[in-house]
Parts: sequence; structure tokens; C-alpha cells
Amino acid sequence: MTDILQQDIMYVPGVGPRRKDILKRELGIETVGDLLEYFPYKYVDRSKVYRIGEFAGEMPFVQVKAQILGFEEFDMGPRKKRIVAHATDGTGMVDLVWFARAQQLTKDLKVHTDYLIFGKPTVYGGRYQFAHPEIEKAEGVQLSEMGMQPYYVTTEKMKNNGMSSRTIERITKSMIERMHEPLAETLPPFIVNRLRLVSRDTAFRHIHYPKSADEMSHARLRLKFEELFYVQLNILRYAADQRRKYRGYVFKHVGAIFNDFFHNHLPFPLTGAQKRVIREIRADMGSGRQMNRLLQGDVGSGKTLVALMSMLIALDNNFQACIMAPTEILAEQHLTTIRDFLGDMNIRVELLTGIVKGRKRREVLEGLADGSVQILVGTHAVIEEKVQFRQLGFVVVDEQHRFGVAQRAKLWNKSVNPPHVLVMTATPIPRTLAMTIYGDLDVSVIDELPPGRKPIQTIHKYDDQMTSLYAGIRQQIQQGRQVYIVFPLIKESEKIDLKNLEEGFETLRQAFPEFRLSKVHGQMKPADKEEEMQRFVSGETQILVATTVIEVGVNVPNASVMVILDAQRFGLSQLHQLRGRVGRGADQSFCILVTTRKLSKETATRIDIMCDTNDGFRIAEADLKLRGPGDLEGTQQSGMAFDLKIADIARDGQIVQMARDEAQRIIDDDPQCQKQEYQMLWRRLAELRKTNINWAAIS
Repeated sequence: MTDILQQDIMYVPGVGPRRKDILKRELGIETVGDLLEYFPYKYVDRSKVYRIGEFAGEMPFVQVKAQILGFEEFDMGPRKKRIVAHATDGTGMVDLVWFARAQQLTKDLKVHTDYLIFGKPTVYGGRYQFAHPEIEKAEGVQLSEMGMQPYYVTTEKMKNNGMSSRTIERITKSMIERMHEPLAETLPPFIVNRLRLVSRDTAFRHIHYPKSADEMSHARLRLKFEELFYVQLNILRYAADQRRKYRGYVFKHVGAIFNDFFHNHLPFPLTGAQKRVIREIRADMGSGRQMNRLLQGDVGSGKTLVALMSMLIALDNNFQACIMAPTEILAEQHLTTIRDFLGDMNIRVELLTGIVKGRKRREVLEGLADGSVQILVGTHAVIEEKVQFRQLGFVVVDEQHRFGVAQRAKLWNKSVNPPHVLVMTATPIPRTLAMTIYGDLDVSVIDELPPGRKPIQTIHKYDDQMTSLYAGIRQQIQQGRQVYIVFPLIKESEKIDLKNLEEGFETLRQAFPEFRLSKVHGQMKPADKEEEMQRFVSGETQILVATTVIEVGVNVPNASVMVILDAQRFGLSQLHQLRGRVGRGADQSFCILVTTRKLSKETATRIDIMCDTNDGFRIAEADLKLRGPGDLEGTQQSGMAFDLKIADIARDGQIVQMARDEAQRIIDDDPQCQKQEYQMLWRRLAELRKTNINWAAIS
């Protein structure tokens, strides 16, 4: 059966060289197996026949059995015609309308003959009509055999070349009818039987041609489970290999450096969540295995303090530590924060980014090599070959979703044994997504804000309410607070958006003549941007007008208002990140979302969610459901959202858990992949790793 799956799609009836070329270019389909895995996105029940007299209001796709009474032809310009057929089933009348290639499509249709007519009825001129319906003779058709009609996504180029969803359906049907032998099974009987899954062969046949919704449901469950199961098996096998192969440095004691900081320099009491996470990290570092831990926590929850205290344990054991951030601004922010935390402690902390050059860069590199630089803060520059540590024992990777997995792995080569790794993110990751993307990491969560912090109040205003908004801003500034005003900046229209920001800045200067304003956007020179930011940080300016460059890396506790203009143009994660710029002091803070009054249903839902909750995890779950994993902030550039052909992490949480449980059971029973009863699984996993799935990104 493997041979037919590898067979060139060109030889399937109805394809040929021209269609093969279109399928390859538009959908990446080259073989029978590729087409088999091109799944329908929806189904319509063709076993049911509606009566025309039942039509009411908005209708879905329906099927009627009717006779054509006659035709009318209307000129639509040079060589263009509209043909209308009037049909009835005895309960009412419906018009069938054709525009493109009308004469060719209708030449074989006869009056007073029963036809099955399928399409979406709409109302035109007070009558229901079908535009370009699917139509076939009713004689000899067994409705019970028609089952659920599949629908496939097709591109504009395919449609222009006469390849519709119906074309894909017919090609797939002829292909499946040629598959006389059952497809080879890829899951062992003990999994199939325990979970009551249908066979692989049945699943593929029924996913394309289910006779009922029940058949379709069972086929989808089997195929989704298998896809997610092998993803989880790959992740857990990789994690087990790592634990077995790599022994971690053992940090035996918490010594003078940690205790000095804890007793004399701790800026505020640790929250219960921070204490719990530090205990989890300490246990990992003393276990003898390399730590790989994900630390999740909202903006302002105290992740950096936890990371610093963990690094101090490494220093107590005569090791160096490093923190890697995705941008220079964020790296500089970490450097300032860490030095402020440490105060007068005798610890050498240095910065290594692209702007650290010449003599200073040489001094930092020499300090790393001889061990005198104890903590390094840097960007991608840290993983360059020239950067050599004397003994690197602990690495913090901030905002992991902005780094590729390969970049994280390069840090391991900086030490004899791989260092302990703490991955931090302020982008809360839903549990099902974390299980799939970060499945090889243990997870810690800081779900508690430091004492004294008040929840941010989020308010929705419309763009015709700016007068009252300006009054509120003025009141906050008069109380000594500062304000962010954010304009959207989207790549496709940077010039337009930049013009909007420039004009908006002038409007705001006229609205607030008594206050000083700063302006920051991505097109500015770094030195100019830094100067403007510093003016706001120091309190010299009261209002910072900016694009989303302030999403990360700005910490101004005195700023209490975040105004986001055209908030309908932002996703939930980005809105939540921007909101996190305020609420960093003890004062009540506000986030104002300004939109037009015309909002789509999905946009209105996003705005409502932001106003209802400050919980980053609830927001992340909602974002995943609204947008899907491939659209989540930062996932696409790092390969996190690898291609899933049928499973949906946002909606298939139970199947993800079921797949992980089965995979974990097998890894626990056969950690070295040697038992005979599991050889089918290891062989299949090896086959999948040779496909175009980005398995490296999920291990």
C-alpha cells in the first residue's frame, strides 16, 4: 500500500499534467498520499431534501428535488448573457441563475425532468434563487447513499482554471475507489482497541466520504489523535533522551551571595508564587539532571527577580550565569534592573549586544573567558562563537517565542555540560499549546502579583468620545501621573500609519499645550529613540506618543494611563502586552481602548474580553480560540506553530491530553525505545521525521 501513497498524482483519473502542476503549485500536492491528507474543511448533508415552500429567511446550503418549467435569457453586454431557469417542486418556485459559461452549463438541461438542485438560496426581486447551483438528474439516485458532501479549500488560481471543491471531491473519490487494499495501520492494536478508534483505512475513507455525521466524527477523532499522538511521542522521547544523556551541574549549596541578597538587598517581600517557583528551580539544580524549565507570568509578576535569585545560586557554586533577551532595549532594561537589585554587592554584571564594540567588547569577552564577568546580559550576540565562558552554569532565555529552538541549543555548547536553562515568557501560553510547543520543559507559573499592585481598569471608548478622554488624561497628569498614547503600526501600511502618527502627534500637542510630549516609533534612529524614551522615563515629558515599539522593555512605574488608538487593529495578546506597561506602581492605572463604532463580532468579543479580565491566561485561551495557534504573537517566525493537517490545538484540548497520556505511558515503559511491542511506533516516528513537518521546532 505504501506504493500507491507514493504514486504521482498525475496518474489519478481526472488529474493529468496540467492539473498536477496546479495542485503542486497551489496546494503542495504531488502524490496520492498528499491528496489523501488534504482534508475537507466542512460537510453538507446531501441525504436530506428540502421543500421550496419551507424556505424562510437566511438559508444554509440546501438540496431540493424540482422540475425546470422553462428558461429566460438576458443580455449582459457584448457576448455576455444571464440565463435563468424557473423550477418548482409543487410547493413553491425558485430561480436557477447562471452567468459564466451559462450556455455550456445549461445546454443539457431539459424541462419537466426531475433534478436534484444543490446550492445556497438567496432572495432577489422577492424570489428565492440559486446562483450557479450544482444540478444532476434525480433518476436512479439513492439519497441515503449520498451522505455528507465534503468541501475543500481551493485558491483563486484553481477556480480560474476550472478546479473547484467539487473537482477535488471527484478526483479524491476516484482515487479512493482505486485503493482496493486497506491502508497499513500506524497505531498498535492496544491503543486502537483501548481508545475505541476506527482503523486508519476506515478513517481516511470516511473523512472524505462519510455516510453520516457519526462516521465523519469517528474518522476525525482517529486522525486527530494520531497526528497529536506522534507530536507528543516525539517531544517526550526527546525530553527523555536529554535527561538520560545530559547530566546537569549539581549546585550543592545556597551560599553567601544568595543570602546577602536575600537578607540585605531584596527590594520587597517575595510573593508565595515567587517562593514556590524558586523552590522548584532549586530542586532542579540540585538533582543532578539538567534543568529545562519554562517560567510563565504576566508582565510585572516578578519573573526577573526570580531569575536573578536563581542566577545567584549558580554564582554561589562558582559558575557564571547569562540572560538572553530578544531586543537591545529589553537587554538594557534587564541590565539596569539587575544592577539596581544588586546595589553595592560586589558582582560584575556586563552587557553584550550589537552596540557594544571596540575596547568595551574586548573587556567583556576577556572577563567571560577568565570568569571575572559573573552575569552576562545580552541579545543574540551571546551565542556567537567568539563568546566563550570560563564556566557557564545557568542560562535565562527571556521571551522564548522570539528565539528559535536551534538558538537555544547553541548556548549548550558554551559549557562542558549543558547549563541549566530557565525559559521565561510574559506571553501567557494556554495549557494545550504549552504541552505541544514546550512539551520538553517543566512548567512553573507565577500567578500572583506583588503586594500593593491594583488591578488595571480597562475601559472601552469610541473615537467620537475624545473630548471626555482628553479630560480624563489631563486630570491624571495634573495628579502627577504620566500617559502612553499608542498608534497602530502594521507592516503593510507603514507609511500611512507613520503619517497618522505624525498628524496625531500634532493634534495631541494642540490638545495638551500645557504638557510636554515625547514621540517614539520604529523608523527613528536608535539614539533619537533612546533620548525620547529617557525623557519620558525621567519625567521630563508627561505624554509618550508611540507605536508598538513600547510593547516590551519600558518600565515607568509613574505611568498610570495607557491609551490604545484604533484598538480594533490589535490582537488580544498585543493589547494585553501593551496594557502591561502601566499598573507597575502602587497607583490605580487605566487602559483605554479606543475604537470606531463599527466593529465586527470577533473584534467586539476581543474588546469585551480585555475589559472583563486582567488574567493573562484567560486572555491567551480566548486568543487561541479566536485566532488559532499559527496566528499567535511570535509563533510563526520561530516555527512553533508547526503544520497540523487536521488537529486544532485551540479546540482539541481533550485529544491533546489523551495523546500525551498515551505517549507518556509508552515512554515510561520503554524509555530507551527498545521493546519489541513498540517498534511500530518508533519506525513510524522515524518516517514522520523525514517528511516536511518541522519536527526540530517541536523538540
